[in-house]
This record gives sequence, structure tokens and C-alpha cells, in this order.
Amino acid sequence: MSVNYVLGDWGTTRLRLFRLDGEDVVARLDGPGALEGNAQEALAERLELWKAANEQSGVVQSGVVLSEVVLCGMAGAPGALVAAGYAACPADAAKWLSSRTELEVAGVPVSVLPGLSCHADGVPEVMRGEEAQVFGALALHPELAEGEHLIALPGTHCKWVTVKDGTITGFRTHPTGELFALLAGKSTLTGPDTPGEGTVDEGFARGLERCGEPLTGALFEARGARMLDGRSKDWSRGYISGLLIGGEVAARVQPGTSVILIGDPALSALYDRALEGIGCTARRIDGDAAVLAGLRIAKELRA
Repeated sequence: MSVNYVLGDWGTTRLRLFRLDGEDVVARLDGPGALEGNAQEALAERLELWKAANEQSGVVQSGVVLSEVVLCGMAGAPGALVAAGYAACPADAAKWLSSRTELEVAGVPVSVLPGLSCHADGVPEVMRGEEAQVFGALALHPELAEGEHLIALPGTHCKWVTVKDGTITGFRTHPTGELFALLAGKSTLTGPDTPGEGTVDEGFARGLERCGEPLTGALFEARGARMLDGRSKDWSRGYISGLLIGGEVAARVQPGTSVILIGDPALSALYDRALEGIGCTARRIDGDAAVLAGLRIAKELRA
């Protein structure tokens, strides 16, 4: 009988569950966003799949015993799995983990970690899940726990986090991923699925060129270029992405700034490109590796 534990990052758009045996990830399951349907049923279904899994050992068949599940992210949002609250900044890893919400799903103990909150220049801010990636990155790269660093976490709601000597002192949010999904997927700006010229990459470059202009005026080139210049839908989507990411980056950093990027490699590459365009340097850290390291801290530092 194999005894494993589960670490999970449950975001707005998807669930990522990792089953571990000691330090090794032995299986992974994905699922829907935390607010899409019944979260407890979605989690239970996936845990039952693993519990029912058979492992061949000679002639003996045995199921997998799950000792516990540790979750970060939107699992703790109201209306998701269970409301888990927020720890106020400034917060180090110990303060973040000073409280967690416990429940049982499919017969397995589940810990849901809190998010973080702050008021940045009087503006209320919250995050769920990104804090696990930040503290995980500090564990993976101890040099980042010394001095002051600016960390960006691209995603549905991109976070720009200030860390000083291992403590998150504050952060700001840009819902750039959500805006892109709405504008590129649900508006008329990208036009119909008809042939055209130009790649996503070329559109992104044009978006970076115009990102310093007022957004509402610059956006319409996504449609105008399709109508008059024969641009493709891909070009138009890339253009919107370049406008949004370029504008976000310009709002958050000054030329010459060094930024740590944590997240999906493909999305981080777009932010890296925008940063490079204004004379900044970026260091990339894989988001999966960072969140697993952060969740391991949470498993070890029981409240």
C-alpha cells in the first residue's frame, strides 16, 4: 500500500494537483477553476481517482493511501472550496502560515492556506496562490531572501510584489490576463475567423510599439488592421496582448529595473520581451517549481 500526499494550486481558471511520494512528484491531475461549479465535488472526484489507482507489485494489487492535501489559491475564496481568509502584509512565510482552514474531502484531510492582503497607497489589494510561489521561489533561491526585490507573477491577475529580506511588504495587481480573455475572445475587436496575414508575434511587436498611447484609442487598430490592412485574427490577438502587457510593464517599472518573473514559461517570455524593450532585465523562475516549493513549506510548517 503506497502512502502519498497531495499539493495543489487552485486558481481562477484551473486546478493543478500534484501527488507526491516523499520529495518526488509521481502523478498530476488538472481540473476546472475554483469557482466553476461545485469545488468540493471536483476535488473529491480527482482524489477518488488516485485512491482507486492500482499499483502492480509482483502479484499484489494495492490502492494509494492519501495522507493529506494542502491547497493554495482560489480554493480559499468565498464561494469556492472553503473561505480561508487573508494574512495582512508585511508577511513572511511564518505569518502567512499562522492560520489555515481545515476540512475533509473524500475522506482525506485538506488544508486550505490563506491569501495575503494589503493597502498599497490606499488601494485595497488581495492575492491567493501567488504568495506560495513567492515564498517557494525564496526557498529555491535563498539569495532572493536577502535585500529588496521586485517580483512579477504573470497570469489572470498579474501581481507585482515587493519583497524585502524574505518578507512580502506589499503588492499591486493588474488583471491583464482577464482583460485579454475578454477583449480577444468576447469582443468584436479581433473580427471573424477569416484569412489574413501576420503572426501573433508580429502583432505583439506592434502592440509594444503603441503601448504608451491611451489604451482605448490604441485598441481599435486590432479591428482596423483586419479590415483595411488584411491582418489575420492571430495578428490581432497578438496586438492586443502587446498593448496590455506593454502598458502594464511600463506602469510598474522604470527603465533599468531588475525583475524576477515567476510563472508559466511562455507567458513569462512575453513579459520578459516587454521588459527588455524598456531596458529592464528579468530572471525567470518556473511557476510549477515555485508553487510546489511553497506548498512543501506549508506542509512542513504546520500551524
